[in-house]
Amino acid sequence: MRANYRMQRLFVPLDLSQGTEIEPDPQQGHYLGNVLRLREGAQLLIFNGRDGEWLAEVTAMTRKKVTLAALAQVRGQPPHPELLYCFAPLKQGRLDYLVQKAVEMGAGVLQPVITQHTQMSTVGIDRLQANVIEAAEQCGILAIPRVEEPIKLDRLLWLWEPGRRLIFCDEGSDTNNPVPILSTIAERKLGLLIGPEGGFSEEERQQLRALPFVTPIPLGPRILRADTAGVAALAVIQATIGDWNVQ
Repeated sequence: MRANYRMQRLFVPLDLSQGTEIEPDPQQGHYLGNVLRLREGAQLLIFNGRDGEWLAEVTAMTRKKVTLAALAQVRGQPPHPELLYCFAPLKQGRLDYLVQKAVEMGAGVLQPVITQHTQMSTVGIDRLQANVIEAAEQCGILAIPRVEEPIKLDRLLWLWEPGRRLIFCDEGSDTNNPVPILSTIAERKLGLLIGPEGGFSEEERQQLRALPFVTPIPLGPRILRADTAGVAALAVIQATIGDWNVQ
């Protein structure tokens, strides 16, 4: 069965199978009934990040309760993306944007990293996860990225997974074109590290450049804000050695 992808999509945490009945939480119920004005018999798409995407029908719609029934699976669950997206937290509005775009661009794990110039000392994990789900709902994504607790840069590097290449955006690079550098990377498991607004400190840059699993790349001739740099880096990585390049 094929679904109309202009239909409303809703994330639900429950296991999904044919005939499963779901009661959306009150906020979701309010949105379905009072904002979208769905009524009994209306159809939408539901997913949980594990069981693919399902066509569902509204079977009850009252002020206090909304009930959905899963009718049929319309898409199977894809593999979880391998790309690890590491970023220095920004101020809240721009952090929301950064997280949403990382989801859209195929990140599999979101890892906040505390660097010497990081502006935000605390990170609201629940808010980050809500942004992840919202982006997944809007963009047809089924494999929902995992959000990790913040970690200091030194510890991230100490615990780095063997066999995974870490790409970091180095504003001090001597060249503007990242493509030739990325084309030399053989590893399929990748991580991307985006620094804070003030960039990496010189000490951090030297530390990163000294590690054998790290590849520094430039991002063109212009100075980019951190949230813009994240989108640009994700795009060039996906286009050269990521899932855009899969035949």
